[in-house]
Amino acid sequence: MSSSKAEAKLAVAAGRTAGKVARPAASATFVGVKEEFQRPVAIKGTQLYLLDPQERIAVIRQGIDASMIGNLSLRMGMSKENLLSSLGLSRATISRKEKDATLLSKDESERVLGVETLIGMVQTMVEQSGDPSGFDAARWVSNWLSKPLPALAGATPASYMDTFEGQKLVAELLSMSQSGAYA
Repeated sequence: MSSSKAEAKLAVAAGRTAGKVARPAASATFVGVKEEFQRPVAIKGTQLYLLDPQERIAVIRQGIDASMIGNLSLRMGMSKENLLSSLGLSRATISRKEKDATLLSKDESERVLGVETLIGMVQTMVEQSGDPSGFDAARWVSNWLSKPLPALAGATPASYMDTFEGQKLVAELLSMSQSGAYA
């Protein structure tokens, strides 16, 4: 088992606690899983993608820090408003949760983690295909989400990101594009 996967497993195994978490500094790291002692644990997007389904479910059930949305929008180079809109999340609700330093609900966490999972998926695809140096998976995903695709009848992948089924469809399209099934 790689050290990244081991670190991610430790973060998930840390357990669930209720209440507020300290706000993390903005970084290119996924923050949201809490340990027993109320400290945030960092998981990079690729680590999240490499977790097995039970581990991802545990992360979703625990909820993630609302400030992660702002960090994600910065990494993607996408406005927070556009990110919230594509995820079908209320700006007022997210702003309140950020201000109060509370966790997102399971549904909200699942939507945000869906984007993180796509970023990890793209990063892994690039690493498997060649030299990933200089490649910014978060910005690439942001750009790709905003482009209309023939496979979606001219709709953008971003317009599918507000539901789990839509996120699954978008992930499948990415997988197919790696094999050349969709150009």
